[in-house]
Amino acid sequence: MGHHHDHHHTDNMRVLFWSFIAIFTFMIVEAIGGWLTNSLALLSDAGHMLSDAAALGLSLLAFKIGTKKATSDKTYGYRRFEIIAAFINGVTLLIISFIIFYEAYHRFLEPPNVSASMMIIAIIGLIVNIVVAFILMRGDSHDNLNIRSALLHVFGDLLGSIGAIVAGLLIYFFNWNLADPIASVIVAVLILGSGFRITKDALHILMEGKPEELDVDALKKMLVDLEGVKAIHDVHVWSITNEFPTMTCHLVVDDTVNRDELLERATSSIKEKFNISHTTIQIEGKNSAPHNNCDHCH
Repeated sequence: MGHHHDHHHTDNMRVLFWSFIAIFTFMIVEAIGGWLTNSLALLSDAGHMLSDAAALGLSLLAFKIGTKKATSDKTYGYRRFEIIAAFINGVTLLIISFIIFYEAYHRFLEPPNVSASMMIIAIIGLIVNIVVAFILMRGDSHDNLNIRSALLHVFGDLLGSIGAIVAGLLIYFFNWNLADPIASVIVAVLILGSGFRITKDALHILMEGKPEELDVDALKKMLVDLEGVKAIHDVHVWSITNEFPTMTCHLVVDDTVNRDELLERATSSIKEKFNISHTTIQIEGKNSAPHNNCDHCH
């Protein structure tokens, strides 16, 4: 499993590094273009790209710090930093969307003149974002919250580029300058949605919430149904990162049961049926003190 994880880790780092280079380079081009053409749609997209670059940089840093070994002070190592980075990324997305809303509101009141040549920059931006999205999809976007938050940042950008292209066309053909703030508001709504999702997922992990797809009641039932188990209590299931679920519990057993054998059966069943490979199980006899003092045994 360790080798498999290291392979994923290296892939994710490579994917993030090249995405960061592409996004950061184009962000500078887009910011200059937005300023020269007076386009809020481009500037808001550049602002979002700045957050992308920061998000990707933070994710890279998180992966780097996450590889540090566990110490006597940090017994789980530094993997949780990945979730802190994802949380910061999510909050950044929320802040950026509110800034765009604020700026767009003022542009609705006084529509400025916007140069339709913003389209050229937006088209290049669209191509860059498509390339970066493909790069990120080669990472572990399903299981890794950092890669997923980076991908959501980039999808927001991609839609921002499409919005800016549409706005550019409307300005060019109909001289409709309001298209610019409208495009930026649509992008802001999309950024708000992805920012909320990432923040919520990261916060759930930071609050020691159970892995989303895991049914704790089914896990308890499976353990109680094992031969020799009389009761179960103090069940805790949480995640260090998306890819690192962990659990602890106390099993009350018959005095006649072979404890080593039961422990082996329990841990392999938990791994097989619930995909948790990091388990700590305390086995107690019916008359043990922890069991007798337990208020919530099942």
